[in-house]
Amino acid sequence: MTTRSVTILNRAGIHARPASMIVQTAQQFDSSIWLEMDDVKINAKSIMNILTLGATYKTELVLSAEGPDEEHAVSELASIFDNKFKED
Repeated sequence: MTTRSVTILNRAGIHARPASMIVQTAQQFDSSIWLEMDDVKINAKSIMNILTLGATYKTELVLSAEGPDEEHAVSELASIFDNKFKED
């Protein structure tokens, strides 16, 4: 399993567009991918799960993946967070 901490850097937090970006990227990989906030762990391939997290600006999440392409999946998804979902 590969894990990495990511922080939401865009001021609007995770709303529909960033959630869609996460899901579209996650679905490109065969690995199982999760986002964890506090003690809630959700499937990163489900837009409804992502939106229900209610993750806001400066929230820290744990991104994890397990499977044949887990390292690449975590790297690609972390870059989306690092680039502020292309909003700023």
